[in-house]
Formats: sequence, structure tokens, C-alpha cells
Amino acid sequence: MEIAIRKLTTIEEVHLIKPLEEKVWQSAAVPLHQLYTAIQNGGLLIGAFDEDRLIGFSYSFPGFRNGSVFLCSHMLGIDPDYRSQGIGRKLKEKQLIEAERMGYELIVWTFDPLESRNAYLNLAKLHGICSTYLENWYGEMADGLNQGLPSDRFKVEWWIRSERVQSAWKPDEIQFERPCSISYTASGQPQIREVAGQFRPGADGYEIPVPSNIQQLKKTEPSLAYDWRMQLRAIFQQLFADGYAAVGVRRSDSEEGICYYQLVRRGTIPL
Repeated sequence: MEIAIRKLTTIEEVHLIKPLEEKVWQSAAVPLHQLYTAIQNGGLLIGAFDEDRLIGFSYSFPGFRNGSVFLCSHMLGIDPDYRSQGIGRKLKEKQLIEAERMGYELIVWTFDPLESRNAYLNLAKLHGICSTYLENWYGEMADGLNQGLPSDRFKVEWWIRSERVQSAWKPDEIQFERPCSISYTASGQPQIREVAGQFRPGADGYEIPVPSNIQQLKKTEPSLAYDWRMQLRAIFQQLFADGYAAVGVRRSDSEEGICYYQLVRRGTIPL
């Protein structure tokens, strides 16, 4: 199967987005006139096609803060029938190419830190970094993916011209410490049993656990999913305040249902 990835520019192409967006998020779509206006004024819309069928897209618009312009990557959606085929990564790689042509150096976006699959793409594959935790960022959300938990988010920084991105820098030489211990419920779901009272000053890096399938956990044990949200909120807020940044996700070979965020001192990342 050959998937074509291309930039979308016409109003006719914009009209292809609405049904896919509603299918992915199970909620009302962004108004098409807003999408079209954004991409005619510094925004970017990328589509993935299986022949003539749109099966994925990314949407971004310009942002501005402290005298600097950057690209806000607001949505990335893949048709459920086409997931786990690397299409999201292809969309982001095309986004990088087009954004660089447009003169951008930084792309930012948010994602739920409990969604380990998204984390793996954003940090381990695309080499973004995160040192900003946004607490209940969107308030209560009622769509099919987000309902049931406070809408906490990681803010990803994708410095597309940096050594971190261009050379795929990874913290291979760092010895990671694990301040959290894991146990399992009677139904076999992972939970944080305890967290070290204080993170060791001067540690080079930490590995912090996250469930590998939060959507399943929300359905089967919603109170445990909420506990994960609160535990990780406190941990990441402390580590980010202490100068650490998330740069990777490691899938565990020995622990069922767990992945690990990898955090290093932000000053050690080549940007």
C-alpha cells in the first residue's frame, strides 16, 4: 500500500478534513473557513492519502510569543483503520520540511502525557522535548478520547533545525534512576506503589513510568487512571521545575503494561 503525503492548499481539499476529524475525535470539527483562513496566512495543512481517500492529516497555525514566531501544531488525526502504520510520523516529517521552507525554526504542540503511543512518536521518533506541564489545559473535555480525566498536557518543543532533531540526538550515555516502584492490581493493571520522597539532587536523568494503554485503563479501572493522572502530574511538575526535560520513551521488556519516560537535564540537550 502506497500512502501519499502532500500539502493541502485549496478550499476543496480543506472540505475533505471534516468527516475524518469527526471520526477520529467523535466531536464537532473545526470550522472549515477557519482552517482555510489559517493555511492562507502562515498555517499548514498536510494530508495523507490512500489513492483518493484522505486517511490522515495534520493542521497547524502560526503562533507568536516574546517577539518570536513559531508554528502551533494543533491536530494530527489518523483514520482508525490505518493506525500503527507509521502514517503519523510521515505527516510530521512532511510538516517539518514544509515548515522549514516557510522559515519556521520551532513547532510546538500539546499531547496527553498518559498517551504513551503519542509520547513515543513525539519524543523518541521525532526528537521533540518537553519541560512544560499544563494542568487541566482544556478544562473538562467530552470527546471520545479525552472524557473522564482532567485534560493535563505536555507541551512539546520541536526545534527543527537543532542538533537534537537533525542528528537524532539521544541520551545514550546517561544512567537513568527510577524513583517510582510499580505493583499490579488484582486484574493485572499497573499502578505506582510508591515514589521516593525526594528526587536525588544532581541526578543525570530519571525514568518515570506511564501506562502503555491508558484508554483501556480508563474503561476498566477509571479510578486507577485518575490516580495515574494525579501521581504523574506531581512528579513531572517537580522534575520540570528542577530543570529536567522529557526526551524519550522506552518500552519495558520486563514489566507488563508499562513504558518509561526518559528525562535529562535540559541544559545537556543540544538545541
